[in-house]
Amino acid sequence: MSTDHVRQHTITAQVMDHPGVLTRIASMFRRRGFNIASLAVGLSEIPDLSRMTFVVEGAEGVVRHVSAQLERLIDVVDVRDITESNIVWRELALIKVKADAGTRGEVLELTNVYRANVIDIGVESLTMEISGGRQKIDSLIELLRKFGLAEVIRTGRVATLRGTLIEGEDDGLFQ
Repeated sequence: MSTDHVRQHTITAQVMDHPGVLTRIASMFRRRGFNIASLAVGLSEIPDLSRMTFVVEGAEGVVRHVSAQLERLIDVVDVRDITESNIVWRELALIKVKADAGTRGEVLELTNVYRANVIDIGVESLTMEISGGRQKIDSLIELLRKFGLAEVIRTGRVATLRGTLIEGEDDGLFQ
């Protein structure tokens, strides 16, 4: 019997910035029965390459196998499972909440407590951005429900290796 536990893994990939790449990658995950818990994609620091950050659930051996298959796809340049590395990660949410003159002050107080940024104010609504961990974002959303959520848009996790503190060591290694 395997002692390989199912847990969340953070995988990053550099891929060619071409039409259809995301579809091919998502299809590969689907064919293997993997659910992508979150996915963030954007241009990278290298022209014509995008960076993808996946969060997937599975046993380590199975995730390692899927990562190897992902790396074999023609438009994939590099794949790394950074789950066990020393990483910095965040999620981002845009939250539009109903906030008239009578409730706006209380909504703004919550915005300050959670260190969210107000990015738009309308007559009957307020839109904010918040970044951080899932629990922080979930907590703010739950507190804002009583005012009336008009819209919630969330990214998946984005992650990078922490810079090393010791000269000559690789980024992302634990001290």
